[in-house]
Amino acid sequence: MTERNAIETRLPTRPRDETGLIARLQAVRLPELLPPIWRERLTPRAPDGLSSRLLLLTVAFTLAVAALIIVPSAASFQERWLMDRLQAAELASVGVEALPYSAVEDSTAEQLLSIGGVQSVVVGEQGVRRLLLQAPNLPRAPDLIDLRQRNVGARLLDPWKTLFGHPDRSIRVQAKPRYRSGDFIEILAPAQPLKTELKSFLLNSLTMSLLIAVVAGGLLYAGLSFLVLAPLRRVTRAIERFAADPESPAETPSDRKDEIGRVERELARMQEEVRQSLRSRARLVALGEAVAKINHDLRNMLTSAQMASERLSSSSDPLVAKALPRLERALGRAAALARNVLEYGKSEEAAPQRQKMLLARAVAVAAEDAGLEEDGVRLVRDLPARLTVNADSDQLHRILVNLMRNARQAIESDPARDKKGRITVRAEARDGVVAVRITDDGPGIPDRLAGRLFEAFVSGRASEGTGLGLTISRELAANHGGELRLLNTSPEGTTFELRLPV
Repeated sequence: MTERNAIETRLPTRPRDETGLIARLQAVRLPELLPPIWRERLTPRAPDGLSSRLLLLTVAFTLAVAALIIVPSAASFQERWLMDRLQAAELASVGVEALPYSAVEDSTAEQLLSIGGVQSVVVGEQGVRRLLLQAPNLPRAPDLIDLRQRNVGARLLDPWKTLFGHPDRSIRVQAKPRYRSGDFIEILAPAQPLKTELKSFLLNSLTMSLLIAVVAGGLLYAGLSFLVLAPLRRVTRAIERFAADPESPAETPSDRKDEIGRVERELARMQEEVRQSLRSRARLVALGEAVAKINHDLRNMLTSAQMASERLSSSSDPLVAKALPRLERALGRAAALARNVLEYGKSEEAAPQRQKMLLARAVAVAAEDAGLEEDGVRLVRDLPARLTVNADSDQLHRILVNLMRNARQAIESDPARDKKGRITVRAEARDGVVAVRITDDGPGIPDRLAGRLFEAFVSGRASEGTGLGLTISRELAANHGGELRLLNTSPEGTTFELRLPV
């Protein structure tokens, strides 16, 4: 009794241990033990729209092919069935007529003629119909099928009339004799035996057709899934990963030569361009924050400098009076120049406040602020007298200063130069457009930078700038309805053209 109690007390222990073991096994997430790529492949997903549509199209096409096979097969089967009855009745009629009629009893002749399962046999010859087997009384008039002249529509439709026709339906069949003379031979046969055999034939054909269609459709769907859907899923996953984390490692595109391979390569290229754009924007944000912080302090410094220039305005020194306007212009534009980087981060520049001004005067003022001097890089003007432009004075000044300063820095940074440089400004008005060309005799722009010169943070030979001057200048020209472009560059010099509408 004690051993039995001990056994009974131990029996529940094992189930509890097994339950605990199962609970611990269930707590372990086996997919987490697999590599990420296998976890992604083994994770069940609902069928996406493209694969579902492809599957439905495959099923629809295979069923259409099966229908195209079954319909003519049914017509051929019925025609063969009728021809077999006709041939049997014709052969029997030849046998009956070969003997003297008295040698064959009526019952025997009737039995011979009805061997093929027909109810009546008629032979037509030279316009005379001879009845070899008397037709029974029928509850319904029989349907005539003339195998000598039938169109395709009637041939395809007759089997379905047999399948869905009246149970008491009979068929009169006429055909040209093959084993005897005559115009035609006609038999009368019940439709029920044909209906039974036709159902069996269609069932077998449908089963075989569906089997073939399923196999062919499955192979087609598998092939399209491997060649089209799987690469498209890979491209979709790459786009989703990039949308979630643009800095994630890009998936290496395949070396396929078809459209999918081109999509993969173009996607990789666009993703890299977007990454570069995002990095540029990040740098712009950082620059904007830095400029926003220093703008406040710079404004205080400029205020102090302007107060000092006001005190200098009362000086009687002629040198001070001569330099004071330039100093005031420099102080007035210092804040605007400091805000260039910050303004580049805005969605667009302010609309230009147009006014008519002399181009020669605007070029002279911009040359002073760009650092062009007689004893250094000098300015050569080739401008028509009294040529005016209709533009925002501040924005035009920024464009000209950027172009001239870049040209001066390029000339001064050339170590092989042994003479002073010059910058030539020419202008002409034609077809409602003023074309201003700024040409320097510097070392030119490297080929690797010429195509990207107007992109942000791309600098030429001089390394002092931030690479935003030409980008901002092109935007300012576009705001005026014009354009700024690099006309040509070579080791002998560089020419930019600014086009402004009159």
